Amino acid sequence: MGQSIDMAEICHFLPHRFPFLMIDRAENYIEGTSITGIKAVSANEPYFPGHFPGNPVMPGVLLIEAMGQSGALLSSKTLGLKPGGQTIMFLGVDKARFRNPVIPGDFLHIPVKLLKVRRNIHFYDGEVRVGDKVCAQCTFSAIAVPSPS
Repeated sequence: MGQSIDMAEICHFLPHRFPFLMIDRAENYIEGTSITGIKAVSANEPYFPGHFPGNPVMPGVLLIEAMGQSGALLSSKTLGLKPGGQTIMFLGVDKARFRNPVIPGDFLHIPVKLLKVRRNIHFYDGEVRVGDKVCAQCTFSAIAVPSPS
C-alpha cells in the first residue's frame, strides 16, 4: 500500500478548485507508478440539476477529468512540482469507455497507472470504479508546462 494524500496536499499540486476539483483525496500513491483518486459524489454537485432533471448522472467528461486530475497529481508529486512553476495539462484521451452510470451518493475510486514518460509526455491508464463496478475507463496523456502567470 502506498501513501495517502489529503485535500491540502492535492491543492498544493493541482490548480483546480471547487467546483471543478474532481478528487477529494488520494490513496495508494506509489511514486512514479500509480495512485487512486477518491471522490464522494454528493447530490449537491452543481452539474446534477441539468444532467439530467429527475435522473441525475455524473457527466462522462467529468469522469475523464477525475482520471486526469488523479494522473496529474501522481506526476506532479513524483516530479516535485511547485505551485506557480509547472502544471500537468491534458494532451489527449484514447479508448474512453463508459460502462455504468455514476449517481449521487456514489463513492468513486479512481485508480490511475503511469504507463511511461516519453519526451516529457506522460501516458496513463485509468478507471473510475464504484465498488466492484467499472463505470469508466480510458488511456490518456499529459505534459508538464510552465504555469500561467
